[in-house]
Amino acid sequence: MANPFTILNVNGPYREPREPAFSYDYSVQRPNWPTPHAVRVKVSIPDELDYLKYKVLGVSGGSPGQQLRLNQVLIRRIADRKIQIANEQGMFTERFDIMLAPFTGPLAYLFAPLEAWMKEAEASLRQEIHDAIGL
Repeated sequence: MANPFTILNVNGPYREPREPAFSYDYSVQRPNWPTPHAVRVKVSIPDELDYLKYKVLGVSGGSPGQQLRLNQVLIRRIADRKIQIANEQGMFTERFDIMLAPFTGPLAYLFAPLEAWMKEAEASLRQEIHDAIGL
């Protein structure tokens, strides 16, 4: 990893009030920083979560509780991968707080590596969903 960082804490998911998205707040520390800083990662419901859930994994059915847990698992995995992609792109190498928007619009070029990860991780995600949720 060219820009090493450590995630000290993660809070969320939070429902974004005026957009169809969830977000996680990460506390990120780099070896050369005296203190950590915040990175908010937003996950678009229709463009990222639903894409993974329905088009890549083809998951459907389940009780409302299973669907809620499924969404929590997938949103966290997407957010974790998005922060790694942003790090690879050098988006938070400087010492300031940032908000990482959904990979649509101006950041649509970052959706390709996210989509590639979704397809690579399909088998492990299916197994995790089966073990944790029973779907």
